Amino acid sequence: MANLNKVMFIGRLTRDVESRAFSNGGKVAKFGFAVNNRARKDGQWVDEPVFLNVEAFNRGESGTLADRCERFLRKGSQCYIEGHLVLDQWTAQNGEKRSQIKVVMERLELLDGRQSEETKGSGGFSRGAGGSGRDEGYDSPPGGSGFEDRSSVSDSDLPF
Repeated sequence: MANLNKVMFIGRLTRDVESRAFSNGGKVAKFGFAVNNRARKDGQWVDEPVFLNVEAFNRGESGTLADRCERFLRKGSQCYIEGHLVLDQWTAQNGEKRSQIKVVMERLELLDGRQSEETKGSGGFSRGAGGSGRDEGYDSPPGGSGFEDRSSVSDSDLPF
């Protein structure tokens, strides 16, 4: 039986990124994220927010996703996130069993209209998991994002 654990969200950060470094040189960045579910209530469309906890890791020798989150994301930043769900379970100090579903991010793309000088021309950034053979950290979500820098594209570059 096949399994698939993949999520895609567009939303905003609810708190600034908090990061922690590991003794082996790795790093994790954690932040809150909110997305809206639209529902029709009493004939009106209403946005119902869903709040998520997201984690991004620096993995492997070329992994810099946590560093990039720490550097570019702030509370209120709008972004596209791809990842997978993980069930985190623990026992509280009072002995009660606790659990929480969180998102482990695999890819990120900035969607804010304002870009810093460091990200101009790169189309924001995203990071695919593992060694994909692509330029590390720069690609688009499915269907293209429309956020690439097209200032240097001429008519002869177009495929039609």
